[in-house]
Amino acid sequence: MPDIFITLFEVFMRTYEGFLKAALITLELTAVAIVIGTLFGVMFALMKISQSKILQTIANLYITLIRGTPLIVQIMFLYYGITSIIVLSNFWAGAIALGIHNGAYIAEIFRGAIQGIDRGQQEASLAVGMNRRQAMRRIIFPQALRRAIPPLGNQFIITLKDSSLVYVIGVSELFGLANREAAASFQSFETFLVVGLYYLVLVLIFSGLLKWYENKLNVDK
Repeated sequence: MPDIFITLFEVFMRTYEGFLKAALITLELTAVAIVIGTLFGVMFALMKISQSKILQTIANLYITLIRGTPLIVQIMFLYYGITSIIVLSNFWAGAIALGIHNGAYIAEIFRGAIQGIDRGQQEASLAVGMNRRQAMRRIIFPQALRRAIPPLGNQFIITLKDSSLVYVIGVSELFGLANREAAASFQSFETFLVVGLYYLVLVLIFSGLLKWYENKLNVDK
């Protein structure tokens, strides 16, 4: 067996317990960020399609600002901004920063899903006595949510990979642990190759789950 494979196996055996714990932190960070991002996304999507010019402007500014600046800059900016106001752990500061970042992209997902619903359904809802808010809550949004689930799944996978950037604020997720392990062992190539395989396995698992759910949605139509 070539020396590189022996070294990789040694690195894997030495680090797998730590990396499994770090993988769990990565998944927790990703899940929390998606929940926060979904809350922001729904709110700003509704603001963007509202009839208020002020709300539309606020939503457009938020989406443009977040989508037009690097994520790592946002993490640093929001981390130091948030922790200067309230005391938060590195995990929660990173999760909130990732959530705010994802909110801009999820807002566009929901905006497209809502506007993709036939306008005739809203008009029919108004015709039977509902107001616009009731029509949105009872008729339009449930259908839009169903349409939004597949792209939300894709956003989860993107966030899973993007979560590696929170290592800059000291979160002990996969990439953060890999950095420390590489510095301590002087085996940077092997360590980052191993952590890359962890990310690959996680992405393949959730991509498979997403594909299965999309097929289920198609069958149920």
